[in-house]
Amino acid sequence: MSETRDRRQETGDGVLSEAERALLLIVQEGVPLVPEPYREIAERLGTSEERVLAMLQELRQRRVIKRLAAVPNHYALGVTHNGMAVWDVPDSLVSHVGQKLGQRREITHCYRRPRAPGWPYNVFAMVHGMSRAEVLSQIQAISREAGLEAYPHDVLFSTRILKKQGTRVRGRPAGTP
Repeated sequence: MSETRDRRQETGDGVLSEAERALLLIVQEGVPLVPEPYREIAERLGTSEERVLAMLQELRQRRVIKRLAAVPNHYALGVTHNGMAVWDVPDSLVSHVGQKLGQRREITHCYRRPRAPGWPYNVFAMVHGMSRAEVLSQIQAISREAGLEAYPHDVLFSTRILKKQGTRVRGRPAGTP
């Protein structure tokens, strides 16, 4: 059994060891842009570069993290139009439609949501583009190719960014084990 698993069992924390939590607190803010980023992380943690890489690999294998990747600022790249396509799809078809939409590279997020009074839509898919026309064209093609043209739909465009951040691991409050 690894050192990480032993420590996790000893602390009673079934999800993360203290070393894993400390590592995630660093990498979630971005891997340092230096020639040897994992060595720098290791120095900050007081461990070896090999141990950092082994912990990251174990976290991936346990599916605690999906991947480490660059996250470009799409606004800085000119991708400034975000359209949320919404459809009113029969409930019996939602899973099938969601699988089709989820496989499309143009769609960055795809959700099933409950309908609400005055809001008949239950399938949501986000598409980004350099212009409103580009997004609308992509959504039209998606709708046609996925067989969704017969269903009521709309496109909602972002007007401002309220918050842009993924899920974060929190440090432990002072005094907690």
